[in-house]
This record gives sequence, C-alpha cells and structure tokens, in this order.
Amino acid sequence: MDLPSLALILRAAALSPNPDERKASEQQLNQLQQAPQHLVRLLQIAVDGNCDIAVRQIASIQFKNFIAKNWSPDAGEQQRILQSDKELVRDNILVYVTQVPTLLRSQLGESLKTILYTDYPDQWPRLLDWVNYNLQNQQIYGALFVLRILSRKYEFKSDEERTPVTRIVEETFPLLFNIFNGIIQIENPSLEIAELMKLICKIFWSSIYLDLPEQLYEINVFNAWMVLFLSVSERTVPVEGQPMDPELRKSWGWWKVKKWTVHILNRIYSRFGDPKLQTPERKPFAQMFQKSYAGRILEGHLNLLNTIRVGGYLPDRVISLLLQYLSNRFVLQLVSVAFISLLLQYLSNSFSMKSMYNLLLPRLDVLLFEIVFPLMCFNDSDQKLWEEDPHEYVRKGYNIIEDLHSPRTASMDFVNELIQKRGKENLPKFVQFVVGIFRSYDEAPAEHKPYSRKDGAMLAVGTLCDKLKQTDPYKSELEHMLVQHIFPEFNSPAGHLRAKAAWVAGQYAHINFSDQNNFRKALHSVVSGMRDPDLPVRVDSVFALRSFVEACKDLNEIRPILPQLLDEFFKLMNEVENEDLVFTLETIVDKFGEEMAPYAFGLCQNLAAAFWRCLNTSEASDDSDDMGALAAVGCLRAISTILESVSSLPQLFVEIEPTILPILQKMLTSDGQDVFEEVLEIASYMTFYSPNISLGIWSLWPLIVEALVDWAIDYFPNILAPMDNFISRGTAHFLTCKEPDYQQSLYNVLSTLMTDRNIEDSDIEAAPKLIEVIFQNCKGQVDQWIEPYLRLTIDRLQRAETSYLKSLLIQVVANMLYYNPGLTLGVLHNTGLASTVFDLWFHMLQQKKKSGLPENFKREHDKKVCCLGLTSLLALPGGQFPDEALQRVFRATLDLLVAYKNQLAEAAKVTEVDYEDEMNGLESDDDDDGSDGEMGMDDTEDGDEAESMKLQKLAAQAKSFRYVDEDDDDSYDDFSDDDVFQSPIDEVDAFVFFVDAIRVMQASDAQRFQNLNQSLDFTYQAIANGIAQHAELRRVEIEKEKQKKAAEAAVTPVPAIRS
Repeated sequence: MDLPSLALILRAAALSPNPDERKASEQQLNQLQQAPQHLVRLLQIAVDGNCDIAVRQIASIQFKNFIAKNWSPDAGEQQRILQSDKELVRDNILVYVTQVPTLLRSQLGESLKTILYTDYPDQWPRLLDWVNYNLQNQQIYGALFVLRILSRKYEFKSDEERTPVTRIVEETFPLLFNIFNGIIQIENPSLEIAELMKLICKIFWSSIYLDLPEQLYEINVFNAWMVLFLSVSERTVPVEGQPMDPELRKSWGWWKVKKWTVHILNRIYSRFGDPKLQTPERKPFAQMFQKSYAGRILEGHLNLLNTIRVGGYLPDRVISLLLQYLSNRFVLQLVSVAFISLLLQYLSNSFSMKSMYNLLLPRLDVLLFEIVFPLMCFNDSDQKLWEEDPHEYVRKGYNIIEDLHSPRTASMDFVNELIQKRGKENLPKFVQFVVGIFRSYDEAPAEHKPYSRKDGAMLAVGTLCDKLKQTDPYKSELEHMLVQHIFPEFNSPAGHLRAKAAWVAGQYAHINFSDQNNFRKALHSVVSGMRDPDLPVRVDSVFALRSFVEACKDLNEIRPILPQLLDEFFKLMNEVENEDLVFTLETIVDKFGEEMAPYAFGLCQNLAAAFWRCLNTSEASDDSDDMGALAAVGCLRAISTILESVSSLPQLFVEIEPTILPILQKMLTSDGQDVFEEVLEIASYMTFYSPNISLGIWSLWPLIVEALVDWAIDYFPNILAPMDNFISRGTAHFLTCKEPDYQQSLYNVLSTLMTDRNIEDSDIEAAPKLIEVIFQNCKGQVDQWIEPYLRLTIDRLQRAETSYLKSLLIQVVANMLYYNPGLTLGVLHNTGLASTVFDLWFHMLQQKKKSGLPENFKREHDKKVCCLGLTSLLALPGGQFPDEALQRVFRATLDLLVAYKNQLAEAAKVTEVDYEDEMNGLESDDDDDGSDGEMGMDDTEDGDEAESMKLQKLAAQAKSFRYVDEDDDDSYDDFSDDDVFQSPIDEVDAFVFFVDAIRVMQASDAQRFQNLNQSLDFTYQAIANGIAQHAELRRVEIEKEKQKKAAEAAVTPVPAIRS
C-alpha cells in the first residue's frame, strides 16, 4: 500500500466521526500489520514534515505500539517483523528521532528504547559507533538523546550485566567531557545548552548509579569531572528568562541542570564517598573524596539553602534533596527522587560523620531555625490549595510519591535524623525553640497569632513523637504539653491547626494518660472533627481515630457512638479515596469483633460501593501513584476483616453474598491481578463460613481454574484454600455436578501443572495438597480417580528435586492407601513402581538431620497421614500384601507413631508455656518502655561507629535466636500448618486406628498376626505394647472430649442477627 492511502486509513481510524468508518479502518490496519514494510511505512509517515501533524501522531503511536508488541516476541510466538524491516527501522529511527516535533519524539523515543533494550549490543553492534561519530559532527543532541536511552538500560544492572558499560564509558565519556567543558564556558548560554548539559548529567548518573566505572576511579579523570559538576552546582542560575509561574519555573531547563548536578554529587558521596561503606581496595578513593570534596559540597549546599533564608527561589525538589543529604545517607536511597530536597539530602549525611558534623556545626542553628523550620510551617501555597481544592490538598498530604518530592517531608526527616543522631546537644535547644513558639502564640492577641509557626511547631512535636516518648525529662511532661498547647487547637479558627491537632493527638494517643478525662476529651474532639466543615480536618480526624481506637482501654468510650462513627466514616469515604481511611475501619472492626455483626451488612455494602468507585477512578487514571487503586485494595482488605469478625454468624454470609459476588466474579479474572490475593481471601471466607456454598459462589470455580493455568501459578497457595473449601464443604455438588464437571476440570488443571517440566517444584507444592483434599473428603466415592492421580503423582515424584515436594507427593500415596489400600496397592503394582515408591518412602522416613530431627515429614500432619496410610496396609489379606512387606511396614509404622507421639507431647508443652507467658504478660507492668532516657549519642562518639555497634549487637541477638540445626535447607517450618486448616482425618486418632487395624488382622488371620508378633525383637514388642496402652488412654480422652463438646453445645445461646 502506498503512503497516501495508509495516511487516509490512519486518519479515518482515529478521527472519523462515523463509528462504522472508524471500525472498518481499524480492521484494515490490523490486516496491514501482516504486510511486509508496514512498520517502515508507519515510520515514514510519522517523520514526513509535509503530512498533517495529527496523522503523523497517529502513525507514531501505531509504530510504538506495534514495536512494543512484536519487536521481541515471546518464545514460541511467530516473528511478525522481517529482519530486513528491522534493519531499515534501526538505520532510520536514529536520524529522525530528534528531528521530529516534541509531540512525536516521545513516541519514537519509546520505540527506540524498546529496540535498543532488545538489540544492543548483539543485534546492533554499530550503534555506539553512530553515537561517537555524531558526538563529534554537529549532531550532538541526537547522539546524547540516544546515549541517554542506552545508558539507562544499564542503570540498575550489576556485575556481569554491566559489562557493556565499560565500553560505553571508555568511548563516550572523553567526548562528553569535552562537550560539557566547552559549553560550560559559553557566556549567556541558551536553553538549548541547558538541555545538552542535562542530558550529559543524566547519562553520567545512569552510568554511576550502582557502580563507579573503572575509568572514573582514575584520579585525574574523576577530578576533572568533579570540577565541572561543582562549577555548575555553585554557579548562579540565570535570572533572565525564568518563568514566573511556579510550575513552569521548577521545570525550567537551568533548574533541571542544577537538580541533576546535585543528584550526582549526592550519589557519589552516598555510594562511593563514605570510607566505612567501601571495600578495602576502594577505601582510599573514599578517603580522597572526603578530604577533597565532601566539605566543599557541604558548603555549597548550605549556601544554596541560604537562598531561601534571604527570600530567593529554590525548586522544592532541590530543597528536599539538599536537606536529605544533610540528615542521613540512608534516607538518600529511599527519597532521592523529589532541588530543595536534594540539598537537604546531602546535609543529612553530616550527622553520621563527626568530621562533616563539625563542619556543619557553626551554621547549624541558622540552618535549623531559619531555613529548615520555616519549611515545616503552613504557608500561603498550602492555604491557597486548602481553600481552592481541598481534595487535592488531602491527596498531596497522604501520597507517598508526593512525600518523596516534598521539602516539608525532607525537613521533618532532617529534624528527626538530627535528633536521633545528635540529640544530646540538639534536642534541648529544639524543644526550647518549640516551647517558645507555643508561648508567643498563647501571648499574642487573636488577630496577630502566628498560626503558621504554631502549625510548624505542632508538626515538629508530632515528628519527634517516638523520641520524646522515650526521653527524660520530656516523656513525663507530654500529657501537660498536649493539654496546654495541642488540644485547645481542636477549636482553632484556623482549619489547618484543627487538622494538625487531630494528627498530633493521634501520634500521642498511646501514652499513659494520668487523667483519663484528658484521653476522653481528645477522643471526643477527634470524633467531632469528623464532622468539621473542612475536608482536610475530617480526614486527619479519621486517621487519628485509628490510634485512639487502638489505645482505648475501655470500649464503652466508643461503643455508644459507634453507629454515628460509621455513618461519618462512610460519608467521608464517598468524598475521598484513600487506603488509610480503610485502615481505620479495619481497626474498628478488629477491636469490636463480633459486636460489628449488626453493622456488617451495611459495612460490606458501603465498602463494595466504595470499591467500585475506586476501581472506576483507577481505570480512568494513568498515574503510577494512583490512590484509587490503593484505596480499592483497602476496601477488599476491610471486607475480609469484617467477614472474619462475624465468622460465627453463617447466616450473615448469605445476606452479604449478593453484594460481594459481583466483585469476586470480576476480580478473579485477569482484571484483578493486582488484588488477586485479597479477592481469594474473601472467596475463602465465603466458601468456608457460609451455611452452604451457593451456585453463585460455585460460579467462581471456573474463573479460579482458568486463572491458575493462564497466569496465577504464583497464587497457587492462596488458591488452595477456596478450592479446599469447595471440595470439603460442597462435596456432594463437587461429585455430582456435570455441567461443569468439577472433578474433570480439577484433574485437567493439576495434570497440566504437574506435567509441565518448566514449572519449579516450589510452584506446585499446593497440587499434592489439593489431591489430598479430594481423597480425604470423598472417601469411597472417587475410585475412578485413584489410577489417574496416582500415575500423575508418581510421574512428578520421579522428577521432583526438593525434599518437601517429595514428602507431599509421598503423602498423596499415603492418602490413597488410607482411602482404599487394596485398590491403590493394585495400581502401584500395575505401574511396576511399587517397590521404588516404598523404598523411597522408607528411606525418607529414616533420614535425619545433624540435630537428630527428621529430615522429612516434619509436621504433625505429615506424620499422621503417613501413619494412616501405612496402617491401612496392615489389614490387607496376605494375598495382597505378603508377610515380608507387612513386617517392614509394621516396624516403620511403629517408629513413625513414636515420633508422632513425641511431637504431639512437645507441642502440648509449648502451648502450655505460651499460655503461661501470656498470663504473666497480662500481669506484668507495661509502663516501662525499656528506654534509658538517652537523648542522643555522646559528644565524642562518631555516629557511624555507634550505628555499627548497634548493628553488631542486633546481629548477635539474631544469631542467638537462630535455629541451632544449620544443615536445614528446607523452606517449611517443622510445626507449620498444623493448626490452620481442617480435614476429615482430624477426627481420626492415629493410635486408635493402628490398634484397631491390628485387631482386625488378629481376628481375621490369627496365624498372620502371630507370625508378625514373633518377627519383632524385644524393642519393637515394647514399642507396640506402649502404643496399645496409649491408644486406650486416647479412647478415654476422646470420649471425654465428646461429652464436653456436647455439654458446651447444649448451653451455648444462638447469637441474634440484625441487618
């Protein structure tokens, strides 16, 4: 097809007002994708300056999407792009990517990224030659644009994956240095020069992010680059041309250059400039950096921050990074993504190193009180946003991504790190400073009260909550401080102070109030705040409520107002999508438990409605930090909490099901991959606690099975629970229904997964557990499945590598023997692998670790299943099970019963000790938080050394708790799972079952029994007698337990249900 005709189809597909014409054009485009050179033609249209820009944009998008989908097809997929077309695209895209308008450059840039990440270096070896040539021949921008994409490919690569970086740096960095050094000399440089400098900085950043290339360890090379970066960092940003609009100003080219140079300086210091973090061979480099550059960078960052103090401008991003540097190098790794913040980032590092801290000390008070603290205060921009868009104010205030960019958050981190690392000399003066603000606020007349500074002081008090609660003399004065300076602001005319009062109160809700009336007043003030006219106050009040509910010792304080609380809560959920709101609801539900039953139906209805709203918002949003998606997850988690709290009221599940079922039906498909775990948990509750499993809930089975085969293998352990419930609680429907045929569909999926040689052992551990569920719950009703499942199990057993999967597969055999020993043994003989399976089984039973503990079948459940399976063989007639095999099985069963009895006894002791510890804990004094009251480290102690000592101490403590048997490579706990699931064999006592089987043998074939008894040596005879005596004790205990349960059931009232 010629280009004009293709352009017409593209225009019609995107811009035609006629839906039929659009649909027909889209179908034509889909057909053309198979045609040779279609990709090349799309590129030609996208770069054709004579073509309509709208059509060019459509072509560029089509080009990008086609490349993303087809450039590197998955294994087994057909290659849809000819190699000749790929070569044409590679040759031309480099030329045009920087020549097209910005609108199109982003699309072609994404396409180039896909191609480059796939093809370089193997399929595109000449790429770097093209870059080097154009860096020297007037195509500098294009070469830098491509080199930026190339360097970013290796930004997060380490070790051998970074090998290509060596050549990239070796060949391009000398050229980049010459370009940078040349353009930095230009007087009155244009914004185009800023763009070139920014690209060079970003290339440098990506190349050093994880490791400094070997060439840069050469001291002269490194020094030359540092001269350039320091020059840019210390140079004043041009005034001429700066936009007045704040949003445009912070993204202005020269501020971007400043930001990236500070980024680089911070990264070099945090990653390569601290001697204590380096290997011996790299330590001299770090020492050189400390001596030559750390102090100069510190001085430069302080000078930049001083710009704020004298009324100058710095972008928030730079302020944040500067403060973060000043406070703590570890913070850098978490928050080095928001110019204010960059500077704070560097300065943060100084607290941990005495030499740096001493350089900072003369200017610390000015920095702390005149630069950092004002950044913590409520400002005019905050007030404007509060008034004009309170929803956006709330979103920014509770968005973790916004926090990473926020100077206020960076300031809070700075203060926190300063007090934690250097508290002894700084906490008293900072507290005195805050108290001074509180006093001046109290003394000022109403019309002149410093609301902004009071807000900052309250934020500081909340930020230092953990430190103040542990430190003398402050911890004993906290209640007085709250009553005198915080709680009065619940009635402040300034909305932001009412909000801050709620937040601070929540931070301190867990302290021990000497006067419970103060706790009560604060609680009721927070509850009142949920009805405040200002949205941010209502939101902060709900978040604070969570802490008060957790701390509340007398729920009667909350119980009378619970209905009103829930009403206000859901009104707020209708206004704001935030997962923290749901956390508060979860706390309330968890605290009140079954008392939430009267509200459960309404709660689930409201949460379901909120979920659909959040989901719709999320689907309509392209933001990576989408709060709607997080809130949707929170809604599902809260529904799970409610279902758990009313688990003793099965009828409620019937009422709730119509509300919950549509969510499950949608989110158990690929649409729900982000919430699959939460949805499966809800499905588990609905299938376990409902009086019976409805046909509506059964409709989830095909969705779960399809997901498991297609994409949800990682969720197999989570899928196990609802599938178990379907079979164990809906056994009749599972066995009788043929449309769909649940038995066949389950075998199909398990067969697909267990025979797949590409699936790791760890990924199918749930499969044998699910087979166990079938044969334990369908005893006598699934004989036809013995052979298929047994052959499937043995096939996987022969290929299994991990001992845990082998144990689980052997237990499938044991469960089948317990189900029907004769039929199972016959199938085993037919496979010709009976001896192999039993030899492996007995070998695994005998394997011990160095500690003497069993290597396999570690759990109580494992041992019990093996006991029941082996015991079932004992009652078989001699024709089916010869005496020689009988004797071997009998001895193995006795050994296993002894180990099982000992493990039960040990578990009972642990339970008793845990109970005693719990009771002792209830009686202990929990007022002492264990703090020694220290405010900070000693003057003479280096921060890093103190941290190192703490880490060593923690490591020693951790080692002391480590399990002594270090030859254990298995991933599962010796005692896991035993108390978290139910099965039909729970009612079967292994000891009684064993003795009864022996009695059957004795009654049916006395000679066989006598021969068996005579074959035992004295030790095994003694063990057999001991097991027989223990079995009789268990009979008596079991009877007593039955009588006790019957008596309890007779007096237990039926709980009332209200909707």
